[in-house]
Amino acid sequence: MNYVDIHVIQSVPPSNVNRDDTGAPKTALYGGVRRARVSSQAWKKAVRTSFKDYLPTDQLASRTQRVVELLMNRLTAAPYEFDEDDARKRALKVVKALKLKVKAPRKSGGEGIEYTEYLVFFSNQQLDRLAQIAAKDEIKAADVKKAADSDHGIEVALFGRMLADSKDLNVDSAVQVAHALSTHAVDIESDYFTAVDDYKLDEDDAGAGMIGTIEFTSETLYRFATVAISTLNRNLGDVDLTAQAASAFVRGFVLSMPTGKQNTFGNNTIPDAVVVQIRKGRSTSFVGAFEDAVQPDGGGYVEPSCRALADYAHECEQAFLGEPVASFVTRVGTRTKAVGSMGTEMSIDDLIASVRDQVTSLLQDES
Repeated sequence: MNYVDIHVIQSVPPSNVNRDDTGAPKTALYGGVRRARVSSQAWKKAVRTSFKDYLPTDQLASRTQRVVELLMNRLTAAPYEFDEDDARKRALKVVKALKLKVKAPRKSGGEGIEYTEYLVFFSNQQLDRLAQIAAKDEIKAADVKKAADSDHGIEVALFGRMLADSKDLNVDSAVQVAHALSTHAVDIESDYFTAVDDYKLDEDDAGAGMIGTIEFTSETLYRFATVAISTLNRNLGDVDLTAQAASAFVRGFVLSMPTGKQNTFGNNTIPDAVVVQIRKGRSTSFVGAFEDAVQPDGGGYVEPSCRALADYAHECEQAFLGEPVASFVTRVGTRTKAVGSMGTEMSIDDLIASVRDQVTSLLQDES
């Protein structure tokens, strides 16, 4: 098995990228100290959102309870142009043929349209094919199942699909995304804010129209994700498409940012350092480099974090892993110099192209 391992060091200013049920930034204990944390789910959603900017529509997907409505929208449009009631009945037949349980229509939003009991994940190609079947005079369950179990598209092939009521339609995820952790200890701080009423008259009281607090952290994150190339190729069944999917995920993971409180904090940073390695045998996170919390060493956290990452990676390779098949580095500034020893340095566009070439070559060698 071959893997594309992605390691990112990224500095984030005061922000609340991913908050818990109390509104506070998510954290975790690691190495005996409190770290800032961004959940894997938050970053996977950011990656999927970024796909809309550079992947063709037919390779995208929808994770939703409103499958009936999505099929109806296709059936009422050209070339089918069924009336809404007929389209709804046909869509329901298809959904029930997939053994998906449906609930009664909601009172608001999609009023009068049934929805599935849980979120389901279908590619646009699959939804198009299901609509084609729904438009026929006879809807055969075998045809419906076949349409839902082929043409997964890049999104479903990467992130997988689980259907509790129709396990034969499950798709193994080709991607693992770790929770991003700060390389150092953090404290949660509070921003006390006031908002002024723009139309308050001079004779009114001098108090603010609104007051409140927002909790935040600032940190240097270590982010890790990996793509199982063989699993991805099995899901897609095409070498070129698999290479496109792997390189698209690298781009999306490296350059995306979850949107939590972005309007408030404007924390739109880019990575300080990116290392992408192609490995045989197993995927490897280097989060152990930061089990001992990084100290600022008279400056910030980026430089000592990059040193810790490079040192730990080289030690892991000497003790357990051996050299990667290929390793590519994109970095910014002198503070990231240490990770330059981990691979061939290049721009991010060249790195993504190199990943695509490597994945293509490995899969061709396997066939």
